[in-house]
Amino acid sequence: MTATPASTPTQMPAHLPAHLEVAPGALWFRDALDREAQAALLADIRAVLDEAPLFTPAMPRTGKPFSVRMSNCGPLGWASDAAGYRYQPFHPETRAPWPAMPPALTELWTTYAAFPAPPEACLINYYGPDARMSLHQDRDEADFTAPVLSLSLGDTALFRIGGETRGGATRSIRLASGDIFLLSGPSRLAFHGIDRILPGTSTLLPEGGRFNLTLRRVNPAT
Repeated sequence: MTATPASTPTQMPAHLPAHLEVAPGALWFRDALDREAQAALLADIRAVLDEAPLFTPAMPRTGKPFSVRMSNCGPLGWASDAAGYRYQPFHPETRAPWPAMPPALTELWTTYAAFPAPPEACLINYYGPDARMSLHQDRDEADFTAPVLSLSLGDTALFRIGGETRGGATRSIRLASGDIFLLSGPSRLAFHGIDRILPGTSTLLPEGGRFNLTLRRVNPAT
């Protein structure tokens, strides 16, 4: 799915909780969710996965499997296989519609993304101890006026962020359980990825590893 960049860059939300600005428009909300909120959100995600089990996507053309397993909730979900990257309304293996997005996620979108239209997709990435995600841009959406909001649950991840050009300077931070990260404005199309997971840094997931929940608006707001 090839996206057309929006003619107007994303505007920075006006009133947001306390944060660090890692790069223009890249906002890091440290310890945004306390342990109780993390546990409640994890329970919501486990219920989603009961309906829409984790699957292993594959790279277009090569068919190489990702090291990250995925699922989705909301009207649309992101998928990747030999046919390419895309959003679709059903699970690629069960063919069932994606489960509804838990209300807690839409509430977090309202607070931290401050975008007037609701998210249409929540990509659920599960990182085991050896999983990683190479530097990439989130550009499979129909336009880029909405920010991308990510939530971390479980083990700390070494997160790398650069600019809009591959091969440019990058910065690394450690995203811990309960952290929220926003890509907006000048950083909406920043290259970013996960270099590695730091096992044993959280006790939230008994099985270890990390869930990253990425909320996205896919279509233009009307």
